[in-house]
Amino acid sequence: MPERNRVSPYGEIISSAQRGSWMGNRGSIHRGHDIVRPWACRRWITCTLSFKNWVAPKWAPGRWTALFFYDEALAFAAGHRPCALCRRADYDRYRAAIGITGADAIDWRLHAERLNGRDKRAHALPWREVPIGTYVELDGVPHVTLGESLRPWHTTSGYGESRARPRSGDARILTPPTSVGAFVAGYEPQIEGVSA
Repeated sequence: MPERNRVSPYGEIISSAQRGSWMGNRGSIHRGHDIVRPWACRRWITCTLSFKNWVAPKWAPGRWTALFFYDEALAFAAGHRPCALCRRADYDRYRAAIGITGADAIDWRLHAERLNGRDKRAHALPWREVPIGTYVELDGVPHVTLGESLRPWHTTSGYGESRARPRSGDARILTPPTSVGAFVAGYEPQIEGVSA
């Protein structure tokens, strides 16, 4: 039985057999092997799976809770940003792309954009303006944007078959606007199965 330590594009912590390409945290949010709250701080980060031979704590009492993301685009959709320690170059590229200095300022902005109380906050953006790597909700299903196409995300199998993206109207955006702005400015998030 998979542990409940994977993250969905909605920011929910779920149980899934999917392997994660990235790890991250939201502070200490577990007791034993149970997730007891959705976050403990505003600093939601995305980390590499390994860093200088250091092994992340998994379910250690009083330590931060290791969470896993299918890919970087999904981590951004959930409301996370690159870690300033293990991903310094990515953090600096992200910071430069959004024009905000300081992790605290970034984290305050992302926290306001990702949540509406305890629920996921969605945003509207014209379809023609949605950049690659942005997650959208279409027909009740999260999809990652790939140019003129979309690929649905599934908890068990990753991405499904491509479909054409709508050409008019507004998209329901799951990725926080700050991160969407980073993509527009040239930050290219890693998308599983899509080469850069």
